[in-house]
Amino acid sequence: MPKCYSQQEREYIIKRLKEEAAKCLSQYGIKRTTVDEIVKRVKIPKGTFYLFYQSKELLLFDVILEEHDKIEKQLLEALSRLHPKEITCEQLTDLLFEFFKVAEDMPILKMLNSGEIEILTRKLPADIVTNHLLQDKSMVERFFEKFVPEGNKDMEVFSVAFRNIYFATLHKNEFDERHYDDALKLLIQGLVIQLLQ
Repeated sequence: MPKCYSQQEREYIIKRLKEEAAKCLSQYGIKRTTVDEIVKRVKIPKGTFYLFYQSKELLLFDVILEEHDKIEKQLLEALSRLHPKEITCEQLTDLLFEFFKVAEDMPILKMLNSGEIEILTRKLPADIVTNHLLQDKSMVERFFEKFVPEGNKDMEVFSVAFRNIYFATLHKNEFDERHYDDALKLLIQGLVIQLLQ
C-alpha cells in the first residue's frame, strides 16, 4: 500500500529528487543515470520514486526544463531593459550571443549533446515533447515580435532558425574551436539583420 505524504513532504521529496537527478545528470549523463542511484542518494525506497515520476526520463526532463527556464528568464529580463524601437543590430546580436554562451556554461546543458537529447526525447511521451516545443516556439516568437513591425515577418520561420542555431551549439565539439564563437556570432547576426530589415 503506497504511503501517503503531506504536501510539505511531497514538495521536499520532489526537490531532493531534482537536486540529485541534476547531480547524476552532470556526472553520468542521461544513459548512465539510474533510478537506483537517485533513490539511494535521496534515501527513499525505489517504489516511492514512482509515486512522483513515472520514469527516470520524466524527472530528467523536469531538471533540464528548470535550467532552460532560468536561461529564458535571464534573456527576457535583459530584453525588458531594451527599447524595441531603439535597439541596434549589434546590441541584439550581442544579447543573443550571450544567451547562447550562458546556455553553454550551464552544467546540465553543457554536458548534453544531440545524442543524449535524442535518447531522452525518444523515451518521453510524445505529448510532453510536443507541448515543450510549442511553448518554446511561442516564447521565441514573442521575443522576436518585440523587434519587428506587426505582420512584417513570418515569426515561425525566425523561431525555427533560432532553434536551429541552438541545436548547432549542441555539436560545438565538432567545430574548430578557434572560430566557433565568431561563427556563432555571424549566424546570429545574419538572423538579426533579416529580423530587423
